[in-house]
Amino acid sequence: MVQSSSIPCCPIEALLDIMGERWSFLILRDAFYGVRRFDGFQQHLGVSKKVLSQRLRKLVAAEILRRVRYQEHPARYEYRLTARGRDLFPVLLTMMRWGNRWLAEPGQEWLELAHKSCGEKIEPKVVCNHCGEPLTLARVQALPGSGATEKAIQALRKAVAKSK
Repeated sequence: MVQSSSIPCCPIEALLDIMGERWSFLILRDAFYGVRRFDGFQQHLGVSKKVLSQRLRKLVAAEILRRVRYQEHPARYEYRLTARGRDLFPVLLTMMRWGNRWLAEPGQEWLELAHKSCGEKIEPKVVCNHCGEPLTLARVQALPGSGATEKAIQALRKAVAKSK
């Protein structure tokens, strides 16, 4: 969907406005691993200090991370996940699952996940919050939400019609 204004027309576009480049997702991944300090991010990611500073500022402005002082003299800060940031965890789980399935050699997965409560290795799944059935492309229908503009709805319908 294309809009003439800079206002995103769907949740994916809005998220990409914030997270749409690799460093933001890698910073978020490291935050989920427990990295909190600038030096930790910089050392683990190998990103330049300038780029890291820019991405951290953007993630703080978007309320994905919050900047918290941990030392007075000299002033030093760490970055902690907010509720918004923690809500991105399923997105990263899905990305991890896809990477292991399609980019790693069979039996050579880069990362395995275990459920802390039972200790079993897990395979992330997306399921219906109502009935628990796994969600697949064939089992989901996209419907306009209450915030969708008529212009955006018509643009998508037109694009879909051209594809038939």
